[in-house]
Amino acid sequence: MSRYRGPRLRISRRLGDLPGLTRKQSKKTTPAGENGQRLSKPSEYALRLEEKQKLRYNYGLSEKQLLKNIKIAKKVQGSTGVILLQILEMRLDNTIFRLGLAPTIPAARQLVNHKHIIVNNNIVSTCSYQCKPGDVITIKNKTSSHQIIKKYMEYPSLINLPNHLEFEKSTLTGKVIGIIERSWIGIQLNELLIVEYYSRK
Repeated sequence: MSRYRGPRLRISRRLGDLPGLTRKQSKKTTPAGENGQRLSKPSEYALRLEEKQKLRYNYGLSEKQLLKNIKIAKKVQGSTGVILLQILEMRLDNTIFRLGLAPTIPAARQLVNHKHIIVNNNIVSTCSYQCKPGDVITIKNKTSSHQIIKKYMEYPSLINLPNHLEFEKSTLTGKVIGIIERSWIGIQLNELLIVEYYSRK
């Protein structure tokens, strides 16, 4: 399945708060769907699927991309769930979002695709680029690029700047100073259920 392009508010109503997907808040209190509330207790599979879908929609990944990241996380020593979250958080599109240069991850992805972002003095147009400690992220020295960023920065920030990033507002320069810790992940989910979901595939 390709990247989701449908109504984002419906997804956030069904799965809960997804800061990377949308900033909009629904006035409706019940979950999306014909009946609103679930009539029966969800199965274990349904719970695992829901956690996996939260991750997918928040970071804007296809099923194939998520599966690829799961395989990479399994090869690294440590907790697979935490490593998976760290891999996703260190993506360039997510790093731009966490620096406050874009209101959502899809908006950050557009900045990268349109070559407005420079990493270590090189234009990077790959959203899945893995940021490393020491990477310096700047905006292309072009009027149009700076206008877009200033427009985006008018939105109030929903998430505090994580401890693995530094940002200089006057020069619009961000720096990665380490690997993100689990406590600073911007989405509420149980990563163990996601690992279990893929272990049974």
